[in-house]
Amino acid sequence: MSTIAAHNRAEAVDAGRSDVWRRVLEWGGFAAGAVLIAFGVVAIVMGFNGRATVGDSLKQEKIVGTADMTPAAIKTEATKAGLDVNAIGLPTVSVAGKVINSGDRARAFASYMRVHTLEATGGYTYAQMGRFQAKPDTPTAQLAVGGGTDNPQWAAMDTATKQPVANGARNIWVTETALTTALNASYMADKLGLFGIVVGFALLLSGIGFVILAFAVLHRRPVRAL
Repeated sequence: MSTIAAHNRAEAVDAGRSDVWRRVLEWGGFAAGAVLIAFGVVAIVMGFNGRATVGDSLKQEKIVGTADMTPAAIKTEATKAGLDVNAIGLPTVSVAGKVINSGDRARAFASYMRVHTLEATGGYTYAQMGRFQAKPDTPTAQLAVGGGTDNPQWAAMDTATKQPVANGARNIWVTETALTTALNASYMADKLGLFGIVVGFALLLSGIGFVILAFAVLHRRPVRAL
């Protein structure tokens, strides 16, 4: 009898330890699920807030697409300006007459701005043009590919300041780059907000899954033999 009692006590101790360990795992699963749910909710809220901020910031700029900001119109316009439409990557989305209030529209507007700038510079970018306006008799060796010169000796001089005259066509790119960078940053921020929302829902569903799994698997007590 003493042997049987000792055996029963040992089984009781093992069962108690098993119950404690199961309870620890169960509450650990609940805690992990709660943390994931909390992070998911926060990520979703931050994602929506981020996208709303992008939209509000763009609305404040009062940007509206011009009539030529359609794929067909800009292609015709670029062709008339002598640009190689197959090499400059024309926009594929129309924003003509539309308020620029989202990341996608901001990116499309920036792509149209780039085409407009190429039309103004004859198809040359900032890096292809010289810093200064070149004199009429400037040697070819001193001219940049896109016009102008980087050599102050062959630059046209401002009679008032006695300084080289800046290349106006090149300066257009300074403004264009600043504006398109801001618009593309809005697009990136908008997509990051969307990514946060997607990740938030993934975390939320994972947390719910953790809670269900912990309850379904660990909450049930094993049936012990009498």
